[in-house]
Amino acid sequence: MSALPVWRRVRDALVLLWLVVSLTFLLVRLAPGDPATMLVPPNASAAETARLRHEFGLDAPLAVQYARWLGDVLTGNLGASFSTGEPVTRVLARAAPISLGLGAASLALTFLIGVPIGMLQAARRGRAADRALTVLTTAVFAMPSFWIALALVAAFTYGAAMVGFPAWLRLPAFGIHTPGADLHGWDELRDVAWHAILPVGILAAIGAAGLARYTRSSVADVLGQDFVRTARAKGASAGRVFGRHVLATVLPALVVLLALSLPGLVAGSVFVEAVFAWPGMGRAMLLAISARDYPVVMASALAYAAAVIAANLAADLVLPLLDPRRRGA
Repeated sequence: MSALPVWRRVRDALVLLWLVVSLTFLLVRLAPGDPATMLVPPNASAAETARLRHEFGLDAPLAVQYARWLGDVLTGNLGASFSTGEPVTRVLARAAPISLGLGAASLALTFLIGVPIGMLQAARRGRAADRALTVLTTAVFAMPSFWIALALVAAFTYGAAMVGFPAWLRLPAFGIHTPGADLHGWDELRDVAWHAILPVGILAAIGAAGLARYTRSSVADVLGQDFVRTARAKGASAGRVFGRHVLATVLPALVVLLALSLPGLVAGSVFVEAVFAWPGMGRAMLLAISARDYPVVMASALAYAAAVIAANLAADLVLPLLDPRRRGA
């Protein structure tokens, strides 16, 4: 790939990022609710509310607010939270590792589970196992993440307690740590992993269900190709056919799907963090939206949009290395 197409792709990604955050800025400012009136006491005077609006810069025209915000972002200044006065960079630095861990774990499980299931369905397409897995993956993929989260909490937390399961079999429903526990080292890591079973499992199940359906159709198409039939006719084992021929052929498509799955993962993690009270970026963004905390909302939207667009750009740049047919494009 020449340097010019790379530059064009990077330029297009930056333009898309600017459009996304600009539209978000406009929608956030036009949404009902005034941060100043939500922060002042109920008996505050109009002058106090006006003073707070001036302090936040909300009394300026919308175009001026946008120019100030964009100028601050370009210089690395994300502002301070309206609600707490804490620098937004500190809010994101505290929440981002939690969201990144949740997303990375669920994404890894998505591919480790979804790809083998899809390949198994393709290898046994039309049989009972394929039909059963098709029904299961379609049902799971169609369910909203927040609905699955609430259902699993009812089953494995409250339901397990009502049935009388021992404490070590009841999955925790909220938070990332056991309340009141003073844990360190491996004990703390195990406690976090125990609390992560439900949120990670929900995101991974939904992602794996969608990936399995895509993998099934892609692998089924490849299995019908002449080169696969030739490899089998030459006596190649099933493992060699799938590992060297089939998986290598569908790998570029899976890389693209990896990038395309990030928006759904981001959207799902926002609701999952809210349901399970995980103090990640998704929950911080929802709390900021309810409080009309514009700096935190915009910084979170910028981070999410940058992550999704960067992943798509990386997949676009890596794809020619995996698929020779796209080289020179």
